[in-house]
Amino acid sequence: MKSYRKELHFQIPERRAIVNITMQVQSAINESGIKEGLVLVNAMNITSSVFINDDEPGLHEDFEVWLEELAPELPHSRYAHNGFEDNADAHLKRTIMGREVVCAITKGRLDFGTWEQIFYYELDGKRRKRVLIKIIGE
Repeated sequence: MKSYRKELHFQIPERRAIVNITMQVQSAINESGIKEGLVLVNAMNITSSVFINDDEPGLHEDFEVWLEELAPELPHSRYAHNGFEDNADAHLKRTIMGREVVCAITKGRLDFGTWEQIFYYELDGKRRKRVLIKIIGE
């Protein structure tokens, strides 16, 4: 079995943003030479997320509205964690959206269903963050 590791780096200027990283993940698969296996894609920061869904702007706006209702950013005073930083809402949103995805690789391609794409979700931007891509297989 072979393995391959790559990092993606992000420094999003806004506090929150959704970035489609499907092509970067597929490029890493191509670089790896692995034709059959699995790819793990995970956010390496506790205030960002990686998830799979549809690349449709209305849906992305729905995520923003829904998450803000569940864990509003303001007022900062509502969260005990915000005595240290002002990003408690981002930690909670990350818990909901998830840390990672694992996808099948078949014939050297992401083996996706219709409309599936991989996204990086920045929940507390304005600083450098990483996403790990780890591929195993043959």
